[in-house]
Amino acid sequence: LEDVKIADYKPNPSVVWPPPPPNQEHKVVHQLDDVTKDSELKATEMMDKLESINNFFADSESLLKEINKAIEKNIDIFSKLNEKFPNVESFSEALELNNQAKKSSKEIVGNLQSGQDEVMMAMDAMQYQDIHRQKIERVINVMRALSRYMSSLFEGKIDDKKRVSSAVHIEGD
Repeated sequence: LEDVKIADYKPNPSVVWPPPPPNQEHKVVHQLDDVTKDSELKATEMMDKLESINNFFADSESLLKEINKAIEKNIDIFSKLNEKFPNVESFSEALELNNQAKKSSKEIVGNLQSGQDEVMMAMDAMQYQDIHRQKIERVINVMRALSRYMSSLFEGKIDDKKRVSSAVHIEGD
């Protein structure tokens, strides 16, 4: 089996033994290691992106608080001007416009907070995915431990290369 090279191997459906030599496609632990490595990289990348989005939402909410201060000041000024000069239509229009801007600003803050909530739920989902990656890693470790155990069970005093070869087919099999 050790003398068989992957490039020289030709499958024969009538022959059950020997099995094909191991290659990258047959090495399950390598495949699972690759999956968990890729999964961890993408999960980290997604968590970073989600955190960045969350920061944009928080920064936007802070900026809106500054804008709201200016709107409140405008409402105060235009309320006083509208009381003193009720016949000047531009003061009442400006007051109405600022009241509408204040209302819209509150809606924007609500949307930003909803966005932050959605980001947090997405982060929770990513942590759930990370738990599954860790479970796969645990399975890999169990498989490796079993492989070492099986190897030690079948270990002999005589090297496999020095053993007498056995018959492939014995009459009566």
